Amino acid sequence: MTPDATKPASKKSIANKKTKGEINKRKETWSEKNTEGRWRVYDYEDLIKRDKVSLDIFWLKDKSLEDSEDLPPPDELAQEIADDLQTAWEQFASIAEKVKG
Repeated sequence: MTPDATKPASKKSIANKKTKGEINKRKETWSEKNTEGRWRVYDYEDLIKRDKVSLDIFWLKDKSLEDSEDLPPPDELAQEIADDLQTAWEQFASIAEKVKG
């Protein structure tokens, strides 16, 4: 059964999402025949045998943080965030008033 994308998620549909245990049981998608698969299972023993083994995921970088030298000063950044939140609050309050009637 395909969910209707035009309807908001219901409590029942949210409850039917996979649990953490089910996610951990997912099947491997990588193989010699399908080298484009995104999920590959490695045994700990095979990993630990490798030269210079490290389970540190430092290489997963947030590209938006690469230019941190170009960021405005913290006080300006904080004010921009506060302004954005204020605008969002005003928009939400307006919507809430319209819904209220």
